[in-house]
Amino acid sequence: MIRAGVDVSPLVQTRAGTARHVNGLLGALAGRDVEVTPLSFGGSGRVASVARDTWWYYVGLPRAARGLDVLHCTTFRGPVRASVPVTVTLHDLGLIRHPELFPRWHRWSGRAGIGRVARAADRVLAVSEFTKREAVELLGVTAERVTVIGNAVEPLFSPDGPATPGDYVLAVGTLEPRKNLRRIAEAASRVGVELRVVGARGWGGVDTPGWVGEITDAELAALYRGARVFVFPSLYEGFGIPVLEAMASGTPVVTSCGGATEEIAGGAAVLVDPLDAEAIAAGIEDASSRREELLALGLERAQAYTWNSVADAVEGVWRELA
Repeated sequence: MIRAGVDVSPLVQTRAGTARHVNGLLGALAGRDVEVTPLSFGGSGRVASVARDTWWYYVGLPRAARGLDVLHCTTFRGPVRASVPVTVTLHDLGLIRHPELFPRWHRWSGRAGIGRVARAADRVLAVSEFTKREAVELLGVTAERVTVIGNAVEPLFSPDGPATPGDYVLAVGTLEPRKNLRRIAEAASRVGVELRVVGARGWGGVDTPGWVGEITDAELAALYRGARVFVFPSLYEGFGIPVLEAMASGTPVVTSCGGATEEIAGGAAVLVDPLDAEAIAAGIEDASSRREELLALGLERAQAYTWNSVADAVEGVWRELA
């Protein structure tokens, strides 16, 4: 049996992509010949966050992992030295590629450690081929040390179930600059359709019409099903779980060309220039007119991503290193 320590700190910090990744992975590992020890420190407050980022990941976490077979870090934060093999998951390299899109603390603490941690890890797990290329180019990690293991969607996100009424387009994401909400709102206005936005209050003074705040996954699934189109022209992503959630729910998707979301969409979405509100508006109209075609393509695409396959791949890396 493999004894793995898994960093579950994202669960006290967010309900967004990294938390979805941790919950999905842990759920799929349950019942396997793997003994998972969840490792975390502190809560959601600022003091706990500073302590995690400056001390726990570098000192406390490797101490907690002593005696285990492997330490699995579910974000780029982790130790630079440890007594056991270390795997580090890279969700994206936005902090390096676009530091202006992040708060000052994240820019300082994240950029100071991300390269050192990734280069020190025994294996880097990138959530997409796009993120792997970014890791090689921006962090100097050799391609041979990077394994691509994606994300997936929960069974709750399916075409079956209640749908929220109304004629609206849906966007999902924390209110932050890289989610491109200003252009999404402009595009929805051009089309003349209501915009609804789901996500936590973020940073950068971002606000948007149609914001409904954070809701339960059941409510989110109903919003996906009822939406005319799901719009996700983010300025930068390493994967884009909401793209898969919308596809799995039977909703046409409009997303950014040229990055990770294009890779994940795999030809099952309308691709647009995220810097052009007029192009986003045209994408919404295109996706609306091709609804049945995109629905079928999206459902097929989403089925290729399961948490069991993610857990299979992660467990395989652990057994290789242990």
